[in-house]
Amino acid sequence: MSVPAPLGLGLAAVGRPAYITTARDADLGEPADRSIEAMRARAHELLDEAWALGIRYVDAARSYGYAEEFLGSWLAAHPERRRELTIGSKWGYAYVGDWRMDAAVHERKEHSAAMLDRQWPETLAALGTAPDLYLIHSVTPDSPVLADAAVLERMRRLRAEGVRAGLSTSGPRQAEVLRAALALPDTPFQAVQATWNLRESSAGDALAAAHSAGWTVVLKEVLANGSLAEAAPGSALERVASGVDPDIAAIGAARAQAFADVVLVGATTRRHLQRAAEAPARTIDRADLAALAVDPVQYWRERADRPWR
Repeated sequence: MSVPAPLGLGLAAVGRPAYITTARDADLGEPADRSIEAMRARAHELLDEAWALGIRYVDAARSYGYAEEFLGSWLAAHPERRRELTIGSKWGYAYVGDWRMDAAVHERKEHSAAMLDRQWPETLAALGTAPDLYLIHSVTPDSPVLADAAVLERMRRLRAEGVRAGLSTSGPRQAEVLRAALALPDTPFQAVQATWNLRESSAGDALAAAHSAGWTVVLKEVLANGSLAEAAPGSALERVASGVDPDIAAIGAARAQAFADVVLVGATTRRHLQRAAEAPARTIDRADLAALAVDPVQYWRERADRPWR
C-alpha cells in the first residue's frame, strides 16, 4: 500500500471573506459574519486543528487577504512550533478586494521585480519569519517572468539565503510552464505548487519530472474547489470512488501520487481537515483518470467562471 503524501493546510479560503470554493455560506455563515476578527479566529482554529492532526505544512500568499497576517499572529502565540513547520508563501498577486464580498476585482497580478521587491518585505513583516518556500504566484505562458533576468536573479538570491524558491502554476498549460522552468539555465527554482485533481491531471508527467529533479512538489485544488466533494448518481466519479465518499477518494488519489511531496487541503472547517487526515492513499490507474478528466481548457474556463462567494 502506498504511503500517503503528507497534508498541508492552505489558507486561501480563510484569509479573505470571499473565494470561489463551494458551500462557503454553510461553512462560514452569512457574509456579514465574516469580519477580519472572525476570519482570524477561524484561521487560528484551523491552524490549531492542523497542528493537532500532525499537519506541518502551511500555505499562504500575499493575495490571500490577511492569510499571512493570520498565520503570523498564530506563530507569535506559539513560537515554539515554528521549527517544526514548513511555511510556503507566494508573491506576484496583490489582494485588492478591500474585504468586500462584492468587490469587482479581488486580486491583481504583477510579475515584476518591483512587485517582488515590495512583497518580500511585506511577507516577512506579516509572518514574523521568512517562509521556507517562496513562489511566484500562478505563472502562465503569458507571464514574462521566466524570461525576466532581474526577477530570476532575485529568486537566486533568495535561494542562496536558504529559501526554497519556486513557482505555482495555473491554467491549461501548466505542464508547458513547468517544463520551461525546469529547462532554465541555472534555474533558481526548487519547488512547484500545481493544480492536480481527478478532473485536471494534465500536469502529472511534468510534475513527475520536477520531482525527479529534486524539486518539492505541492499539489493544490485537489477537490477542484469543492466540485469533487459530491458525486452524481451513476457518474464516473461515483464509480471510481467505489463506495468511498468522493472527497475522500479525491484526496486519497492525490496523496497516492509518487511525485507529491505535500497535498494541500483548503479547509474552512475543522471537520474538513479531519476528513482529509482520514483519507488513505488510493491508487488510481490512467484509465480511470482518463474517464474522469475534463479538457484542460474547459476545466480552467469553468474555474474562471466560478463566482466569488
